[in-house]
Amino acid sequence: MTKILVLNPNSNAEVTQNIDNSLNHIRQALAVVIKVENLEGTPHGIETQEDVEFVAEPVVRYFKEQKDNHDAFVIACFSDPGLHAAREQVAKPVTGIAEAGLFTALSLGDRIGTISISGNSIARHHRYYRALGISQRIAGDVAIDSSVADLASADKTAEKMLRAGQRLKDEFGANALVLGCAGMPQYREPLEDVLGIPVIDPTQAATMMAISLGVLS
Repeated sequence: MTKILVLNPNSNAEVTQNIDNSLNHIRQALAVVIKVENLEGTPHGIETQEDVEFVAEPVVRYFKEQKDNHDAFVIACFSDPGLHAAREQVAKPVTGIAEAGLFTALSLGDRIGTISISGNSIARHHRYYRALGISQRIAGDVAIDSSVADLASADKTAEKMLRAGQRLKDEFGANALVLGCAGMPQYREPLEDVLGIPVIDPTQAATMMAISLGVLS
């Protein structure tokens, strides 16, 4: 049976549990083991470039420690920290949720919008869009000006998510959306129902990609 490790690089156990819950339907549909873990001693939320660079090395180190126990690996942070180094060091498939989520969205829409957690994330995301060569397909990137900790509270976050998604659709012309943080999976279905366009949870997308690569490798 294919075994996938999904790693949340921050130390927020509540975000990790939300990620774990969001993958249950994949577990139920496929004969696959999906283990979701988070790192200890890392920031409670990865919200700055400094945070991204801080967690990259622990991500790679943890995957190297676990390489014999799993068939493929997922980095559950939208900045994909340590992705290329992990691919160099672990002779098994490694997917990053930003890369997988964005490319999945590109297969469903011509103009892609991203809902980001904070304004500080947007410049970092645009650097990644350029690195991936997809900037011309990005309709916009709108922040909800929140924190990773706030994402668990629907009272604080649901309306912000909807406003950002509506703006991306109506003002920016996006016809597919990507959730720009691993801590947002609980908002995917409600957003898709209201907006009427595809909304991609990048961790689900990256996990499905990891499963297919793990089976084939």
